[in-house]
Amino acid sequence: MSGVGEAGLVLGIISGIISIIDATKQVYDAVEDEAGLPTNFKKSATKLPLISKLLDDADKYVNSVDESTKATFVPTLESCKDRATQLQELFEKVIPKDGDSRWDRYSKAALSIGKGGRVESLLGGILKDLQLLATRFPEVTTLRGKDDLAKAIEEVAKMEPSLPEGFEQAPAYAHYGSGAQNINMGSGPQHNYSNQNSGLTNQYIGTNNIGAVTNKSEISHDNSTSQVQFIGTEATLESDTHGNKHWIVPRPVNNLFTGRTELLDRMKKALSVIDTSLTDKQKADINISPDKQKIFVITGLGGQGKSEICLKVASLMRELFWGVFWVDVNTPSTAESGFITVAKKLDCLVENVADALRVLANAKQTWLLILDNADDPGFDYQVYLLPSGTHGAIIITSRVYECRNYNTVGAEAMKGLESQDSQEILFKAAKLPQESWSTYTSEAKEVLRLLGSHTLALIQAGAYIARGHCKLHEYPKVFQHYRKRLMEFSPRQARSTYGNVYATFDTSADVLKQSKSEAASDALQLLEILSMLDSSVLPLQIFQSTSEGCRFVRRNRMKENNTCDVTTSHVLQLPHFIIADSNEWDPYRLTEARSLLASLSLVTQHDLDGSPGLSMHPLTHAWAKDRQDSKKQGMAWISTGCVLAISQFNDYIWRTQERRLLPHIQSFLNIRINKAFSFESKAIVIPILLQCGQALLYMRQDYKLSCLLEDIFVELRQKPEQPLIEFLPLYGLQAKSLISLDKYQKAVELLEQIVEIREAILAEDHPDYLLSQHALSCAYLANGQVKEAIKMLEQVVKIQGATLAKDHLDQLASQHVLSSAYMANRQVKEAIKMLEQVVKTQGATLMEDHPDHLRSQHALSCAYWANGQTNEAVELLEHFVRIVRLKWPKDHPYRIAYEKTLASYLRKVDL
Repeated sequence: MSGVGEAGLVLGIISGIISIIDATKQVYDAVEDEAGLPTNFKKSATKLPLISKLLDDADKYVNSVDESTKATFVPTLESCKDRATQLQELFEKVIPKDGDSRWDRYSKAALSIGKGGRVESLLGGILKDLQLLATRFPEVTTLRGKDDLAKAIEEVAKMEPSLPEGFEQAPAYAHYGSGAQNINMGSGPQHNYSNQNSGLTNQYIGTNNIGAVTNKSEISHDNSTSQVQFIGTEATLESDTHGNKHWIVPRPVNNLFTGRTELLDRMKKALSVIDTSLTDKQKADINISPDKQKIFVITGLGGQGKSEICLKVASLMRELFWGVFWVDVNTPSTAESGFITVAKKLDCLVENVADALRVLANAKQTWLLILDNADDPGFDYQVYLLPSGTHGAIIITSRVYECRNYNTVGAEAMKGLESQDSQEILFKAAKLPQESWSTYTSEAKEVLRLLGSHTLALIQAGAYIARGHCKLHEYPKVFQHYRKRLMEFSPRQARSTYGNVYATFDTSADVLKQSKSEAASDALQLLEILSMLDSSVLPLQIFQSTSEGCRFVRRNRMKENNTCDVTTSHVLQLPHFIIADSNEWDPYRLTEARSLLASLSLVTQHDLDGSPGLSMHPLTHAWAKDRQDSKKQGMAWISTGCVLAISQFNDYIWRTQERRLLPHIQSFLNIRINKAFSFESKAIVIPILLQCGQALLYMRQDYKLSCLLEDIFVELRQKPEQPLIEFLPLYGLQAKSLISLDKYQKAVELLEQIVEIREAILAEDHPDYLLSQHALSCAYLANGQVKEAIKMLEQVVKIQGATLAKDHLDQLASQHVLSSAYMANRQVKEAIKMLEQVVKTQGATLMEDHPDHLRSQHALSCAYWANGQTNEAVELLEHFVRIVRLKWPKDHPYRIAYEKTLASYLRKVDL
């Protein structure tokens, strides 16, 4: 085992013992009436804080010693943990007031442990284990700690025995007369009486082994007396199925556990055992299938508390099952080890999982089997790890959503806790006084939002605060600056199996990395793309648009001589699940990749009106980015940027999914521009930023676009008001940004220079030259230079009319702007004539909600109004405002403008 592994093992054992001791103390602290409680329980409870303190000292010491020293801790600590677990069992069975007398329960509980089962014996054993460590390693605790330890051992030695000598050898049962007899059942010597086994009913005689009958047993039948005799040391049977006999569970319930009440109730009801004496008809009458094994499956993201739910259910239902067995099936080796341990507990020696499963399948007693961490999507757990038959109850935990198909009585996809329960966990973990919780509500809600109510993350946040690293209200700010550190922080107490939040997600990533399949490789690439975007729902149709955009680039942008153009070099940067050289979009590889990520609970799938979408939990999203080193992040950013840039050549998704795509563009651009330029050459980075800027312009993210352009010009060391041929598209976007910010004069000055440059190098009908003139005309119009706008636009429209089809978008756009110039020049009839033609053509070629079509209808309604055609104006405006309300959110600038215009018209009509 590596050094890190050895230290982790020792620290894990120490942490486990501390949790057990703390849970034991909580059981005692909860008692209100101590009547009938053996005195030594009270005395033992006073020593528990000292044990916790000594273990905490040991926890600190382990981190400072070499690996060989760490290894010597293990045997003593494991002995200490065994005794602590048994001590906890005594407290849990004896201290609650309900049921039999506390003395009776104590006697039975101690008897089940056997020799050394007295409360004072277990406590003394724990203290002596700690003294052994302190003797071998003097620095493990302080001088005062050693003195307190010696004093405690002396006090325990002076305690009066709480049970008589030889209690563990007392017979368990002594029944007489006819009827079913339970004889020789127990760990002590056997007593046979002359009148035993005298009836004509079944008699059970044999050794004290508890478990399933193995193949080595000898079974003899005496038909004359109707007796069945089980003979031989391997033969086993237990007819008393009431109460818990076997308990193989790795740790107690976390003392921070809260909530999930509805799920717990549902699981208890689904897994409750039915009296085996009932007939099939009686079982059917209460809706219990006689041929159905009870299997409940819990799926969900790592760290959400799946294992804790199982611990809680096992604790609540313990006395209903003769055996409760926990097996970690995270790997084949841990699964095999766990099942062999279960069989050994049942006094059956086996060598493999299959034989162990047969032992469970043949056991007639009630048992609960918990299969934790069934997280391999390529493994069939039903075939290899589920006992055959219809007996027993099973809980499976998994990150693989498809594992829910194993359920027979219920399944649950775990999500975050409710707000109130999440706050309670955070407050408890932060060790805030309960009476002050109400004063921290607003701060807690912000932490919950930041962490997505992820259970383990809340515990880590609370532990970080409790350790004194920051205050509750400071945590969000600390998280923004030191997110990776916080998510890899491990509390000393109430540790998760994986240690920290990011470690739980790493487990899922390891499944993908270890797989050599194409789907796993694609899934990792998709995960990297998603990490560069927002955690909100991403319409996966964007990848189809990217595929179609690739064909456009291959047809039109083959040359690599323009710094601002998207080229085939960008196509080569795309993820492999986009087949760039295909003539048709094939979603197969993307579907396999997203399904694999979803099966591991790393993403959540959504149905967006028949098209798929993916979202991520905020912490999973943060981990997906933080797990990559700077080089990998750079490659992922470039690949994602190429998806965003190339997809815009088919702008349908950008028009129809604007609201969903906006947070992804914003998140992608949340990067220092100088860092972006360090990832690749200017020829790769500039077109990506330019296309993203175009998206911001369309989405009316005016300030964000302005800041982006400013940073780009700074990085390029260029003046934004002095255009260069190499970067003309970038300056064109700068001019449009100035218009959006109402800086019309600056826009005019910049565009006049651009038009002059292009006039010198391009033909008059070149599309780029015409587009520059179109943009300048818009700036003229916005700046009040109407005559200049009309003159230039009439020339542009004339040339486009001779070179373009009448439904070409560029021509329709120029006609629209020209009609606006006519309106500004009070040429209303000319404007109406042109706009009616534009609207008619667009209506025949564009979607109803296409932005160009909407703008033209708005302009036409304004022209109608100016011409006194009020009915036509209101009717047209009402029509497309209805469309706008479906397309844009309430705060979208265009929607606000259209709604204001309509409201103004309606007020004037009413007057």
